[in-house]
Formats: sequence, structure tokens, C-alpha cells
Amino acid sequence: MTRPVSVSLNVNDALWHVDAKPETPLLYILRNDLSLNGPKYGCGLGECGACAVLVDGRSVRSCTVPLGAIGTRRVTTLEGLAVAGHLHPVQRAFIEEAAAQCGYCLNGMIIATVGLLKRNADPDESDIREALRHHLCRCGTHLEILAAARRAVAYAKAEQASTSMTDGTTEVSP
Repeated sequence: MTRPVSVSLNVNDALWHVDAKPETPLLYILRNDLSLNGPKYGCGLGECGACAVLVDGRSVRSCTVPLGAIGTRRVTTLEGLAVAGHLHPVQRAFIEEAAAQCGYCLNGMIIATVGLLKRNADPDESDIREALRHHLCRCGTHLEILAAARRAVAYAKAEQASTSMTDGTTEVSP
């Protein structure tokens, strides 16, 4: 067994220092040491998706990622998605579509959708379904979750169009 080491982590754009063994799952550090409750312990096997976080913009299962594998990479949890007190558009879409009952799976669904939009600005239905297919929801809100993901895509497209109009790269004719 290895000994604890002092590690610096970039989580939600803040620098944290923890003393832990390198093989400690990132999920345990986030919940137990940093008191972040977005990622949930679901299965401990990387199968349910409740523990998902973004690492450098990519959705990963934090229960299977050892602390020692993070290094200087940027970790974003559900708590780190909101900016200046405003919900992330994906969070807003999930609320507007009432895509949760118990909410346990919601962290993973939202993180997976954000990760999808970071790597694909214009995902189609099959891309959305693929991004969410390994996230388990036992409450039966699958249709609402898909609707929320579609709404999030629409928000992302609208934001992208708005940005391109304000930076002068796109002209719109009446």
C-alpha cells in the first residue's frame, strides 16, 4: 500500500490541496475532502454514471479515476457549471423539462450532456442517445431526460449564433 502524498488539484477553477494516496478514487476526494455533493456514489464500478465529472472537458466516471491520474488536469463538477450565479444552460434545460424525480442520476446526465456539447456543437439524436446510454435512471424519466438534452443542444446553438452575430463574423439579412 502506498503512503499519502500532498496533491494540488484544479477543481471548479479553484486550487485545492489534499493529502491522500494516489490510488484513492477521485470521487472520494471530491465528496469527502472537498465536500462537493454533485458527483454521487452509485456503483463504484463506473457503470451507472452517477459519479461523472468533467476532466479537461471530457465526461469521466470519478469512481474509477485514481487521484494520481489527475495531475494538473482541470476537474469540473456539477457545482462548477454555474457562472456568476447563473445556471449552466444544460442545468436550466433539465429543470425546465422536469427531467428528474429523485435526482440521483441527474449529476451524470447533466455532466454527460455538457461533455457532449464540448466535443460536438451540433449533436444529432443518435449522438445524444449515445452520450446518455450508459447512465442509469431507475425513476423512468428517460423521455424527459432526452427532451432536456435536446433543449440544451438548442440553447447551445442559440448561444453560438448569438456569439457569432455579436463578434461580427456572421451577417444576418432580413
